[in-house]
Amino acid sequence: MARAFVFPGQGSQVVGMGKVLAETFASARAVFDEVDDALGQKLSSIMWEGPIETLTLTENAQPALMASSLAVMRVLEKEKGLDLAKTVKFVAGHSLGEYSALAAAGTFTIADAARLLKLRGQAMQKAVPVGVGAMAALLGVSIDVARKIAADAAQGDVCDVANDNDPTQVVLSGHKTAIDRIAEVGKAHGLRRAMPLPVSAPFHCALMQPAAEAMADALAKVAMKAPIVPVISNVLAAPISDPADIRRRLVEQVTGTVRWRECVEAMAKAGVTEIYEIGTGKVLSGLVGRIDKSLKSTPIGLPADIDAALALIAAS
Repeated sequence: MARAFVFPGQGSQVVGMGKVLAETFASARAVFDEVDDALGQKLSSIMWEGPIETLTLTENAQPALMASSLAVMRVLEKEKGLDLAKTVKFVAGHSLGEYSALAAAGTFTIADAARLLKLRGQAMQKAVPVGVGAMAALLGVSIDVARKIAADAAQGDVCDVANDNDPTQVVLSGHKTAIDRIAEVGKAHGLRRAMPLPVSAPFHCALMQPAAEAMADALAKVAMKAPIVPVISNVLAAPISDPADIRRRLVEQVTGTVRWRECVEAMAKAGVTEIYEIGTGKVLSGLVGRIDKSLKSTPIGLPADIDAALALIAAS
């Protein structure tokens, strides 16, 4: 029996995230203080008090979600005695969650992860003028059909597969003009619904190239160690451990597809039967259930979740 820890991406943020954890455990509070110090801002106040509009800004949401996830990890390790290398076979994260996974596995420090994600959020926002890009979730179609819809909708614009989330949910990203064509061109391919996403920029598409260049420069300057457990790369849907390879794949991830469905399938094929979602929300747990119903997925975000999850781990 093998386990994996997975870390959520943007969209899981809520006002109040991590607050109860910080009030309950000194080790969790220390993580939020560390992130605040690294960024030179009271991100924890935004996380716990809002407003949601400020928290949802990409440059805040990304380090905030990482902080919440690593606070859970710190409690598991420092307060509860969990040994990550002995407990899980893999770690993985959805988009920004890959940085959380890498920090959890010791590739870079929490402070460096916070600074990288702050910059990543800013660079993604600056890459495309507001209103030029958009994203939409396609419901009820496979990745192969989604690629055909993207090709038909592009018509000279950028329209890329941003997220392959589960067998019936694929997200397209690119020029707003192309995204606006999806609903119409999708009819010929049996598209049930195209749902516009409330995002401030078109993530994970070719329009993000300026952000990829900014991240290449930033990642080149950060000290990185081999993770203590393999990390399933978003763009490869396969485990990686070499720091040079991790740098390269994190840069590719800015413009590349988040192959989440394949990441989960790869972990299952390697023997993983239990997946624990570390941090805020239950989005990944829902996706896991739709990808492979044989996998048991458990979210860990609140103090009560921690004790319940540790009991499951001890029993398995």
